[in-house]
Amino acid sequence: MASISSALVIGGGVAGPVTAAALAKAGIEATVYEAYPEPTEGIGGLLALEPNGVVALETIGAAAGVLEAGTPITRSRMAIGGRTFDLVASPSGLPARQAIERADLHRVLREQAVAVGVRLEHGRRLVSVSEEADGVVAHFDDGSSARGDVLVGADGVRSTVRTLIDPGAPGAGYTGLLGFGGYADVDLDVEPATMTFAFGKRAYYLYWRHGDGRVAWGVNLPSPYLSLTEARRTSPEEWLRTLREVYADDDPGALLAASTSPESLQVVGALHIMPPVPHWHRGRMVLVGDAVHAPSNSTGQGASLAIESGIQLARCLRDLPSVESAFAAYEGLRRTRVEKIAARGAKISHAKAPGPLARRVMPLVLPLVFRAQAVARVAEEEQRYAIDWDAKVA
Repeated sequence: MASISSALVIGGGVAGPVTAAALAKAGIEATVYEAYPEPTEGIGGLLALEPNGVVALETIGAAAGVLEAGTPITRSRMAIGGRTFDLVASPSGLPARQAIERADLHRVLREQAVAVGVRLEHGRRLVSVSEEADGVVAHFDDGSSARGDVLVGADGVRSTVRTLIDPGAPGAGYTGLLGFGGYADVDLDVEPATMTFAFGKRAYYLYWRHGDGRVAWGVNLPSPYLSLTEARRTSPEEWLRTLREVYADDDPGALLAASTSPESLQVVGALHIMPPVPHWHRGRMVLVGDAVHAPSNSTGQGASLAIESGIQLARCLRDLPSVESAFAAYEGLRRTRVEKIAARGAKISHAKAPGPLARRVMPLVLPLVFRAQAVARVAEEEQRYAIDWDAKVA
């Protein structure tokens, strides 16, 4: 082990609790510090957890809770230009993709982290860090501080830790899309365990049958940039009017929008993508999850990659003789994979907000692209990634 016994984990979303639980499993005491004053129930909308993410959660004992809270998706379809066709099949021998509320995923991960001895503290917003020869001190906006052997930045796309590691680090880019999620109380013929990715005439959406019988759907709406706070200044009623106009000529988009109540609409705000980050670590500070590698939501891999990275970081700190060597090995294990997936997602995001010419050719081109054998190989490679917790990191 890299001669450490304690870790400060900044951020209580997905990457933070997973990293802390994995560190605890590796014999390192971990505390999670979250800026929100209370658990963030209801924030973040719907997401998909890919098979590799579900498998990774088995390492820290959280997979069962996710399977209980999620809706399994075993089949994927694409709808475009009035045509619907099956996408390449998911690899055999893997668990199903799970469609899950982000709030439910956060809850499961928090509960598991606490169960293995992780302490969670809310209302602790990081403002600065003091590095010492044998440790690091985190300073919070309430005047308090905490000391540990290492500090892990799991604080999302607007990461404070990223700028402390490198003041010149790039910030998150905007995909040009706003995210929304909702539930439609509608009698629609949607096959169970099937997710449909639909390219409407003006905007992209996806939908599936939720476990309670309603139809869950997500929206990627082309728009000038709006932060979550800015987007939520507009009422759900007003956003629904916009969505009903945008999807008025789409089937079943028009019906989904018309059948969604303001109470069930979730405003997610701007959808981001991280460009390559030059410096993943410095001294005793290191980044995980969206703070360092947030792909666009088009990959479906954001949460799964964050989970993988937290577990791999814990393995490196467990096995390697110094903090420096552990952080370097962690980056070596992760950078190529996450940047390759991010590049793929950026290409798909462009197709979700096409110009007039692209809209005309997409119904002809996209089905061929997604049926291509190369796409199937890429998807299988991504989803078959597995971490051997017991193997020693070289």
